[in-house]
Amino acid sequence: MMKRQGSFSERKVARTPSGKAGTANGFLMEVCVDSVESAINAERGGAGRIELCSGLLEGGTTPSMGVLQVVKQCVQIPVFVMIRPRGGDFLYSDREVEVMKADIRLAKLYGADGLVFGALTEDGHVDKELCSSLVAMCRPLPVTFHRGGGITDRNLQRILEGSGATEFHCSARCARDSGMKFRNSSVAMGASLSSSEYSLKVTDVTLVRTLNAIATNILV
Repeated sequence: MMKRQGSFSERKVARTPSGKAGTANGFLMEVCVDSVESAINAERGGAGRIELCSGLLEGGTTPSMGVLQVVKQCVQIPVFVMIRPRGGDFLYSDREVEVMKADIRLAKLYGADGLVFGALTEDGHVDKELCSSLVAMCRPLPVTFHRGGGITDRNLQRILEGSGATEFHCSARCARDSGMKFRNSSVAMGASLSSSEYSLKVTDVTLVRTLNAIATNILV
């Protein structure tokens, strides 16, 4: 039975305490990543926390537990895991909710430091009942309430100065050319109809450092 619907227009409007996540600078920069390489680059650039996803072209979906396991082996900063069974709206069926609950159990088992999710009712309000039940499953881990959007080096200063926020989220990605020498121009892979499969999006160390410097200049 479908009760919930809506689409998000902002990113992270509510969260529980972030546990051991944090930085010595007095603010927290969280970088959204979808690969081990991006996770390593985020930490090298000065990120204080990682949001681990899959399917960033769809706004982020639940990553594989294999990626989570290897990322945890490669970085020291906290890793929050996206719990989102598909792209699209945030109206979830009962079966999709069961998937989310199973993914929460697995993410905790494989070492997640926190969880990220969101759910709306069909008229666009926060589904408090569902979110409360998912938060209860996540305990004792902290939770971030997920919405769409993001931070860039062009809007970070304005947002921090106008909101008084001490945490911000970004993907800080750039395009990196694929190492493939053979390239079949006659066949496209899914979303590569709009984005070439031979152009890989990865978190950029320099961009993370740039955002970190902007926040340091404003908040410290």
